[in-house]
Amino acid sequence: MMADNSSCAVASNPPTTEEKTDDLMQDSPEDVKSKANTEKDGEAASKADVYRYIKQDLFTSEIYKVEIRNLPKFTGFNDLKKFLAKHSINPHKIKLFGKQTFAFVTFKNEEERTKAMKRVHGTQWKGQVLSVRLAKPKADPILRKRKREEEDGAAGQPLTKQPDIEDEEPLCNQIANVVTPLWNVPYEEQLKRKEQEVVAVLQRLAKEIGSTNKAMLPWLFAQKGKYNKMCCQLEEIRPSPSETEYRNKCEFLISVGADGENKTIGFRLGKYKGGSCAVVGPEETCHVSVEAKRVVSDFQKFIRTTPYSVYRPETYEGHWKQLTVRTTRLKQAMAIVFFNPQKLEEEELDALKSSMRLCFTEGEGKDSGVTSLYFVREGQRTSPNAEDFPCELVAGESCIHEELLGLKFRISPHSFFQVNTGAAEVLYSAVGEWAQLDHDSTLLDVCCGTGTIGISLAKRVKKVIGIELCQEAVEDAKVNAKLNGLTNVEFHCGKAEDVFPNILGALVSPNITAIVDPPRAGLHSKVILAIRRAEHLKRLVYVACNPKAAINNFIDLCRAPSNRVHGAPFRPVRAMAVDLFPQTMHVEMLLLLERVDYDSKQESSNKP
Repeated sequence: MMADNSSCAVASNPPTTEEKTDDLMQDSPEDVKSKANTEKDGEAASKADVYRYIKQDLFTSEIYKVEIRNLPKFTGFNDLKKFLAKHSINPHKIKLFGKQTFAFVTFKNEEERTKAMKRVHGTQWKGQVLSVRLAKPKADPILRKRKREEEDGAAGQPLTKQPDIEDEEPLCNQIANVVTPLWNVPYEEQLKRKEQEVVAVLQRLAKEIGSTNKAMLPWLFAQKGKYNKMCCQLEEIRPSPSETEYRNKCEFLISVGADGENKTIGFRLGKYKGGSCAVVGPEETCHVSVEAKRVVSDFQKFIRTTPYSVYRPETYEGHWKQLTVRTTRLKQAMAIVFFNPQKLEEEELDALKSSMRLCFTEGEGKDSGVTSLYFVREGQRTSPNAEDFPCELVAGESCIHEELLGLKFRISPHSFFQVNTGAAEVLYSAVGEWAQLDHDSTLLDVCCGTGTIGISLAKRVKKVIGIELCQEAVEDAKVNAKLNGLTNVEFHCGKAEDVFPNILGALVSPNITAIVDPPRAGLHSKVILAIRRAEHLKRLVYVACNPKAAINNFIDLCRAPSNRVHGAPFRPVRAMAVDLFPQTMHVEMLLLLERVDYDSKQESSNKP
């Protein structure tokens, strides 16, 4: 898995250029028209600043944006995404408007945008002829808000009223409401809410299976009668072993504090589109570990001794941007600081890194617990992903190590590892139980990250094949297999949709089980189609960090065969929620699916 389940990542990330412009896609059609009507020639100079970000040396897909008009009414996000994928178009962001009849779509480069315009414009879709045109970028939210306030002040309008200090909620409560919104809800009630979310997903899946696979209706009718309108049995939710201080990875923004203190490291109190980048330190947050808080405190002391200011996203000035902290049970800690060099000379940067090294090896930060210290220079318009920037090791070991289910795992700066180690053990134990493996089994671990699931089950099977997009994670996975003395494990680097079909097609083993643990958006449709085609793959365990987002994958796995979907369908057998993210609304869901065997007499039975 590539990202921190990013759905699942509770810590607030610093505002990237993409996040700053993302609220373009939050505007109503009326707002868009209003902006277009107000951009007169006489106002061009005064508006120049709010579009300054597109001229900066930073990535933003806003400069490669189109508007798609005349979509079929009530087009959904996944509908449009599938339509574009069918035409080999890879969008960066999609936002729908106006009863979903038009959309803004951004791309990573001009080539992708041009290809989209050529392939979509004039295309007929569900009786509608689509039109595509270039779209203007979004005005910078903070600068736009500031400009409006200046205009209101000049016109004698009252500015936004500041709340009385007596009426203001304490900062610790404000930030808790942002990063751990269930902090004041009893844990048993949190578990009930999360379980109900999974119930809703399974009830919806039952309806969708009934609509897309009529052959399953007799079986489905019996299932719904037994399981409260759900398509399968839902086992009792598994709680996290730790309700607090469970996160082993947090991403902290470096900015001006909400209390006015400069060079503060913490979580963002609001959203950039709301006009604020103020942060609150993690000292009183309940989900961050004591070890991570100590690293943040010592790093904050260090940056306050430097002459370099925090990065200001509204002006693109300043340097310090973000601090990522990873900790392990083995008392190791990795700190990765993101720094915009602006126009600093190499000599200055070398001096800064030397002072950082000295601070955390011999100075005030030597007792912080940091065993791996990285420096990332960020600032070129090359990519929207932080992991694409090279990490420079400043001090300590290149990796940290963690123990999970009695096994040892190496973790590099950009490698994915579940953020709640104790709950991950609960999750992986359930996966191993459900997979029904034996020594003749071949296990496919799709979106495998550092190989945790496959390696934890390797001794039960004949062979494990892992697939992962992040090269760094694949290297870690290979090392982890060696660390644990395993010789029946292999890993492949690449997009699952490119690698998986070839691997699956080459396997002749009659006993294949797949475990998929994809990012929030779910599996690519090519992977789903490959799974359906490979009828020798009889069992699939789907680990969904966002069950609602995974629903379309579930539907496609269960739908009736067609010209597009070849191979016998799967059906859901059992499901379970696992709480990896206490104090938040996020929940992990396990779904076991088994291939329908039309030749088996058991198909007429009502067994789950």
